[in-house]
Formats: sequence, C-alpha cells, structure tokens
Amino acid sequence: MAGGRNALQLLLATLVALISLTNQARKKTFMTVQEVSVTEPYVEDTMQFLISKYNQESEDLYNFRVIRVLSIQKRITDHMEYHINVEMRRTTCQKSETMNCGFQDGELYKQIKCSFSVFVIPWFEKYKILSKNCTSA
Repeated sequence: MAGGRNALQLLLATLVALISLTNQARKKTFMTVQEVSVTEPYVEDTMQFLISKYNQESEDLYNFRVIRVLSIQKRITDHMEYHINVEMRRTTCQKSETMNCGFQDGELYKQIKCSFSVFVIPWFEKYKILSKNCTSA
C-alpha cells in the first residue's frame, strides 16, 4: 500500500515538473535589450520592409516616408525584435509610385508618429510586423 502511494506521489511530482518546464519554455527570456542606431547592420533592411509593408496595408491613397527616427531598440531572444519609433509624413506619390516623392503641403499635409515591433531573422530575410500603433503627430 505504501509503495502505491509513493508511486502516485512520484507521478504527481513528475507531472508538476513537466508542466512547469512547458510554461518556462513559452516565456520569452531576453538575452539582450539595447538601443541601436540606424546604421547598425540589418536596421536599414528592416526599415525598408517596415515602410513598404506599412504603405501596402495603409488605406491612404499616398505613400508615407520616414522623416525622423526617434528610437530603435533591439531585443534578442531566439530571434531578433526591433522596436522602432518614427515620425512619418505623407508624400506626393500614390501607391504605384515610389521615385522622386516630395512631401504633401496644404490640405493633404499629414504627419504621423508610429511605434512598430518587428520580428526579424535577417539571415533568412524573414520579417513580420508584430504590432504597430500610429497617431497624428
């Protein structure tokens, strides 16, 4: 009878340990978090992806372009994440145009401030916008 009870306790302890390890594996543990500059490797490609994707998905008739980078933070776990804060302004180019785009003035002037989180595996050219939040500047 005591052997059955010990076996049950051992089974229960093993189950609790497995559940605990599974929950730990799901949590992101940041290996590093640091501010980086626009000139750091992979940032330029990430920014090009980000702006292109933003303009593709935007319902605005015109493209936007970054006028100022406010901050870039790089977080490394099993992948990289960039947390990017920028100011952007509406250009004179519509969706199909991308060259020689000036900025809108007058009635069509629009400036926004955006925060993006981007999943990045640059050596495989894999990017995904995890979150975006844009407000009028």
